[in-house]
Amino acid sequence: MRKIQKLSTIKEFHQTRSLNPPEHPLISIVDYADIQLQPEYFDCNWTLDFYLISLKKNIGGKVKYGQQTYDFDEGIMFFIAPGQVFRIEQITASSAKKSGWMLLIHPDFFWNTSLANGIKQYEYFSYTIHEALFVSQKEEDTLMDIIRNIQREYHANIDKFSQGIIISQIETLLKYSERYYNRQFITRKRAGHQMLDQLELLFADYFSDDIASTKGLPTVQYFAGKLHLSPKYLSTMLKTLTGQTAQQFIHEKLIALAKEKLSITNLSVSEIAYNLGFEHTQSFNKLFKSKTSLTPLEFRKSFDLN
Repeated sequence: MRKIQKLSTIKEFHQTRSLNPPEHPLISIVDYADIQLQPEYFDCNWTLDFYLISLKKNIGGKVKYGQQTYDFDEGIMFFIAPGQVFRIEQITASSAKKSGWMLLIHPDFFWNTSLANGIKQYEYFSYTIHEALFVSQKEEDTLMDIIRNIQREYHANIDKFSQGIIISQIETLLKYSERYYNRQFITRKRAGHQMLDQLELLFADYFSDDIASTKGLPTVQYFAGKLHLSPKYLSTMLKTLTGQTAQQFIHEKLIALAKEKLSITNLSVSEIAYNLGFEHTQSFNKLFKSKTSLTPLEFRKSFDLN
């Protein structure tokens, strides 16, 4: 097992990357070209007590994205929240000079500001490192302008307006990143529909292989794991493709399967609930009625023509 290296402060991050001490203890912008990871930290997994937002170029080779691999010469963004364990690997060496930036922000910097809780709304902090955001040159330039604004502000003399101005710039950066992720889901619809086809097959296998009777109801985590995606990423991609979250997708499929069993089999409602993975028949009845406005028995009787 690889060692997990925990960094509690931004200063420690600078030390492990052979950088000068940060100018501010709670926020720092790092030039990716200046980073030199010390040899003793090679082959490590990392976890941080602060946020890391980075944009990197010329990282070399191919980048794993979901279940597919892409060549991409422009910027790749990662969003890492405190407590996440991550590892970034370069697949092949690149002759081009690496470039980009990292924005490090300790949660204490958000204290008593709109981002203290507001940052939690940005779901891409829950995506895995392989679900990176690919940005065009134009998008990269927009983000770079924001980074320069933040840099200028914390290099200037700190006054009562400094924190508020920096916070507003960070919010703008996060909103643009959310826009670009949405664009990525739309422009990569082919890959998304391939994922949707795989999800349909996984759902069918879950019940044909009788997994439900032992594992219970299918979960977002189960399907995300099979697809090598994070649950948040799977849900957001499904929302873009179908208008449904992953949980809503699962519920719709369960109800469709329940309707089939109620209409063409003689299984009791309790047996159907068990076959679908419900621990309690009452839970099945409640979900079915919430989706159809009928109880399972009322739905079955609607097929009785006698």
